[in-house]
Amino acid sequence: MKKIVTDKAPAAIGPYSQGYVTDSMVFTSGQIPIDPATGEVVEGGIKEQAEQSCKNVIQVLKAGGTDAEAVIKTTCFLADMGDFAAFNEVYARYFTSAPARSCVAVKTLPKNVLCEIEAIAVL
Repeated sequence: MKKIVTDKAPAAIGPYSQGYVTDSMVFTSGQIPIDPATGEVVEGGIKEQAEQSCKNVIQVLKAGGTDAEAVIKTTCFLADMGDFAAFNEVYARYFTSAPARSCVAVKTLPKNVLCEIEAIAVL
């Protein structure tokens, strides 16, 4: 296994890595809408936060040697299921291959963000 480390996505804010590469797969940690340049949560609502979360996941995938087209499964966490349609609108632009997905509402996400996305992809 090889740990993924990139400055194009937010650094881990706890005892975990941005992701891992195995012989044939890439696993990303959940990515929240932090701008990696500033270390701050992006301003705006669910659309802006979903956009940044998608960008962060894709940067971790790229650092692991793959891309969004190779994603086979995502898990998405929303702070409010009322944001589901708006989240999907943004998500669909990034994950055009329509990978398998779970999407759940959770009570609270790190830094009180509105969404978090993790992905599994093939190399």
